[in-house]
Amino acid sequence: MIIAPLLAAAAVAAAPLPSPSPARLKASVSALVGFGTRHTLSTTTDPKRGIGAARNWAAQQFEAIGRDCGGCIKVERISRRFTGPRAPDGVIVEDVLGIQPGRDPNRVVIIGGHIDSRVTDVMDATSDAPGANDDASGVALVLETARLLSKRKFDATIVYVAFSAEEQGLWGAELLADTAATRGWQVSAMLNNDIVGNSIGQSGVRDANRVRVFSEGIRASEDLPQQQRRRGEGGEDDGPSRALAKTIDGIADAIPGGFDVVIDRRPDRFGRGGDHEPFLKRGYPAVRFSVGAENWDAQHQDLRTEKGIVYGDTIDRMDFAYLAKVTAINAATLARLAAAPAAPASVGLVGDLSRDTQVSWAPVPGAVGYRIRWRANDTAAWAKSKDVTGTNATMPQLPVDDTFFAVSSLGADGSESLPTFGGRAPRR
Repeated sequence: MIIAPLLAAAAVAAAPLPSPSPARLKASVSALVGFGTRHTLSTTTDPKRGIGAARNWAAQQFEAIGRDCGGCIKVERISRRFTGPRAPDGVIVEDVLGIQPGRDPNRVVIIGGHIDSRVTDVMDATSDAPGANDDASGVALVLETARLLSKRKFDATIVYVAFSAEEQGLWGAELLADTAATRGWQVSAMLNNDIVGNSIGQSGVRDANRVRVFSEGIRASEDLPQQQRRRGEGGEDDGPSRALAKTIDGIADAIPGGFDVVIDRRPDRFGRGGDHEPFLKRGYPAVRFSVGAENWDAQHQDLRTEKGIVYGDTIDRMDFAYLAKVTAINAATLARLAAAPAAPASVGLVGDLSRDTQVSWAPVPGAVGYRIRWRANDTAAWAKSKDVTGTNATMPQLPVDDTFFAVSSLGADGSESLPTFGGRAPRR
């Protein structure tokens, strides 16, 4: 049974999200910059300076948002001691979480940015390190997204997080990824926002109308036989994280304003990393948002001027209208994925020596229907789709040799999960 008209009408009826506020985003970044340094090894006892004061402030912001929506967001602070080359004496790493419970407490979507900052010497825990763009911008985006979504009820639980110790070794992200696994969370998506608030890059390059979204293709969590199978099925460009990036691109296209998502087909910038990586290692779909053009004079720099060049990650270099647009894309993505059912766990294809392809999948709790997507296998974007209510379908005159397939779950309001790429069905 085809159900597309009903779902389309429901999707249109969903109320649009309010626009992010550049003024609120600026206020959040200003507050974080005001703590002087947020280095992970800085003071945790000074009420006005250091990582401790910054984390307390973030917790207070989540608490205020929770009060405004009648207790819909609960604050949790998780911590663990880490030791490594950038903390040889060890340090207590603490993440500040705002948890918005959904109807399903075990299925979660996560959005985060790191609250710590640094200067040129990664061990310098006392010099001023404003960290306006890296990464007060990400934390401000997370808080604004919480404000935009807090008064809505979703199927999935949303976890808003301010990570610590990104600069020391992604330890805060490691802590939360471990916590997710220990608690048995089913993570539908993780959005990492790191350096998302400037539109003027190195040497004055202006890039104000796009944001990069980095994603892996072959999954870091797959062993060699799984990687070989994905290669044999042609799914290198359709792992869960790449599917998430493509979904974000489609969501951005529907937001007025013409702000483009660039699908960057790497897990992160060349030779660099971020807080989404510990989630990738555990098999969770995760991506990184970052500006279209970075300014490296404003990253990990002592505040100084040399030979006429001004160095330092200061708030005057930021563009809050740009940051608001990136925030809008994040909020719309979270709203869709938190409202939708989970994605199908797997999709099986049978079509050897046939012009037709059989597509099948297991039922998903809460799904009222499913969307079968397909495209020619010399293209990257899904071209056509059909909505059905069952868990199998015959796709006539679409040979599996020449066609890629995926299936997503649909909620009663038309919300759509990530698509799950179709591979070989198990042999009977």
